[in-house]
Amino acid sequence: MREKYQIEIEKRIENFGSGYAFSAIDFIDIAGTDPTNKALSRLGESGTIRRVIKGIYDKPSYSKLLGEYSAPNIEKVAEAIARKYNWTIAPSGETALNFLHLSTQVPNTWSYISDGPYRKYEIGSYQVEFKHCANKEISGKSFITIAVIQAIKYIGKDKIQQEDTERLSNVLSKAYKEIILCEAITTTAWIYKVIKEICIR
Repeated sequence: MREKYQIEIEKRIENFGSGYAFSAIDFIDIAGTDPTNKALSRLGESGTIRRVIKGIYDKPSYSKLLGEYSAPNIEKVAEAIARKYNWTIAPSGETALNFLHLSTQVPNTWSYISDGPYRKYEIGSYQVEFKHCANKEISGKSFITIAVIQAIKYIGKDKIQQEDTERLSNVLSKAYKEIILCEAITTTAWIYKVIKEICIR
């Protein structure tokens, strides 16, 4: 007979969307870490969920076209790792460009800044890298604001073009622009100047 917590964990997983990644911390209101890890391990062994890395699982998405399960959603896995360790994260470098549709190239290394320690994980043919940053770079700012700052910083002061600012302006909603203008005011002067060009259109 299955334990009550096992049934509740299974019900919650059923409600997750395909590709969603999670760890024991996402069920802390149902059961303690040890019983939850055992429950997830059993579900992994049965094929209901997939173990991505130690302690992180996902609800794999099945592709009828390919006739196989899709690779893990790296963005969802990164978010699950951040929740597990209570880190605040945001994409940086090429990952920020990809997230904001400034680049269509899928990076081999998915890079994030974090208020946690430096960590690197191997996930299939990809790497996920968390780089520690100063609290002032990440605290008090939303995910989208940090991503925009990181993308601009990565492109560079002397390399950012009008087409970059126009594309960013087009992908950001009016509501996001208002948030970014407010939250980014303490960032580096040249970056904030670019942000004003993006948001005041």
